[in-house]
Amino acid sequence: MSWFILVIAGLFEVGFATCLGKAKEASGTAATWWMVGFFVCLAVSMYLLYKATQTLPIGTAYAVWTGIGAVGTVIVGIVAFKEPTDLWRIVFLCTLIASVVGLKLVTH
Repeated sequence: MSWFILVIAGLFEVGFATCLGKAKEASGTAATWWMVGFFVCLAVSMYLLYKATQTLPIGTAYAVWTGIGAVGTVIVGIVAFKEPTDLWRIVFLCTLIASVVGLKLVTH
């Protein structure tokens, strides 16, 4: 169950990074709502990370949480923000995914 909670926490990390990017592009009331989304996602993500670390090692949980957030944010950046994709970016993204999976496999 802790791994599931950790994955959800990582997805909320993607949420707060996405909201931050959208707030940067928006103005007025829209920017305010994106910042509200940022703080809500941030709070949920941190709480779920805290819950996951009650049974998982903190080093592993934090690395997996940031890895999910980083991979998810890059994917959202490519899809939603039209960020560039090139061979090396995809190679290193796959390396990061492999590292997150590896941490899951070696953690008892």
